[in-house]
Amino acid sequence: MTKPVPYFKIKAGIRFVLHSICPIFGNELKLYLMFSKETYMDRRTSLKKAIGSGLLLFSGNDEAGCNYAGNTYPYRQDSTFLYFFGQPYAGLSAVIDIDDDREIIFGDEPTMDDIIWMGTQPTLREKCAFAGISELMPAGAVTDFLQKARQKGRAVHYLPSYRPEHKLTLWKRLGVLPDEEKSSADFIRAVVNLRNYKSDEEVAEIEKACLVTADMHLAAMRAIRPGIHEYEVVAAIESVAGARNCALSFPVIATVNGQTLHNHYHGNPVKSGDLFLVDAGAETAACYAGDMSSTTPADHRFTAWQADIYRIQTAMHDQSVEALRPGIAFEEVYDISARVMIEGLKGLGLMRGDTEEALASGAYALFYPHGLGHMMGLDVHDMENLGEVYVGYDGRPKSKQFGRASLRLGRVLEPGFVHTIEPGVYFIPELIDQWKAENKYPGFINYEKLEACKSFGGIRNEEDYLITETGARLLGKRIPRTVEEVEAFRD
Repeated sequence: MTKPVPYFKIKAGIRFVLHSICPIFGNELKLYLMFSKETYMDRRTSLKKAIGSGLLLFSGNDEAGCNYAGNTYPYRQDSTFLYFFGQPYAGLSAVIDIDDDREIIFGDEPTMDDIIWMGTQPTLREKCAFAGISELMPAGAVTDFLQKARQKGRAVHYLPSYRPEHKLTLWKRLGVLPDEEKSSADFIRAVVNLRNYKSDEEVAEIEKACLVTADMHLAAMRAIRPGIHEYEVVAAIESVAGARNCALSFPVIATVNGQTLHNHYHGNPVKSGDLFLVDAGAETAACYAGDMSSTTPADHRFTAWQADIYRIQTAMHDQSVEALRPGIAFEEVYDISARVMIEGLKGLGLMRGDTEEALASGAYALFYPHGLGHMMGLDVHDMENLGEVYVGYDGRPKSKQFGRASLRLGRVLEPGFVHTIEPGVYFIPELIDQWKAENKYPGFINYEKLEACKSFGGIRNEEDYLITETGARLLGKRIPRTVEEVEAFRD
């Protein structure tokens, strides 16, 4: 049995992490003041000013059993709860009463059982003081508190649910049935308009995640070779994150079947001639994310055909990055990447016809069925639980056209935005067969030549960018991305 790490008194403003590992359940308690108390207080003040009146309910995440109650999934606090309250602990909720100027966290102090199983830890009052919260009430008191407020005719605002327990607690606390949820658009917009603009201290934390993420991909590029299995590459990736005290920002995608966009199966052997696609990111102890993709030949060299397609993807990426600046709509950048791909595939005889017409029709999406990027921060797809229409489109509706409908970010770019750039080129056999059978876009797609490409797979490379006052800055570090750079790295 390992001894729990002792608790030390902490001065306000000191960054601190307390780890207490339970050797039986493997749970970890973390206490950190990642940002100053004033940062959290200022965020809550800005939120109150943006909404103006009413009560704001924040539902923190609870532990979730994996296969029985005591064996839980790795715990992750709700990102909006972290953003405004900085508390990475289960069993908490919070209310901001704008009219009465009260900020309350509802939770219970650790019991002796908690201390026995999880180790010595600060009191809840001490934890909350680090984020400028002085008013605490028992966890079970939130229901009565909210019901009394509603009886007085006061508005209670809440955010969309994305976990079953959130839906159940809304039902219990506010009488809102799961299929009758009407989250507050004003609350959503206010949160989005704060979290979309990353502060310098947030950018620094994201950059930490991106640096670790880059090293995860470099480890994968070193590990990939014929004769191993995908899961061995995954092990190399995850070991880098663990060695740098990071979690994963999402489950690792590491596959010889790159045509499957989110492939989490890792049992395939790697063969000579394969392309190996990795999409993986690190999450720091403060829960900020990195997200990168890379595509590597199983051999030390690309085949001629692989290199041709790879160069098209590289050109899509490079011209997208060149276009990044404040004031440009990200959907315009997406169109730039699609035009580059159409022209490149026309040069290889896989597409034909007028480029602008192929773009407008959606024919290009046979090879490019996803978007160009997404916002990133405390979530790898930042605030996706609040709705892409608010986060990525500033409230305007998204396109329903295949391919373009998967563009998570389309709004005009502004300084402080952090997002990914990740164009791709894919050959999806089932989609090719379906479109061919339906005779879709015969004026733009050469199905006869495409038949021989169905075993190709897919290519995606991805980087993370901060929009600045004058352009854009790569976060983290650049990994080998061109044909020549990847082959040189593999030597």
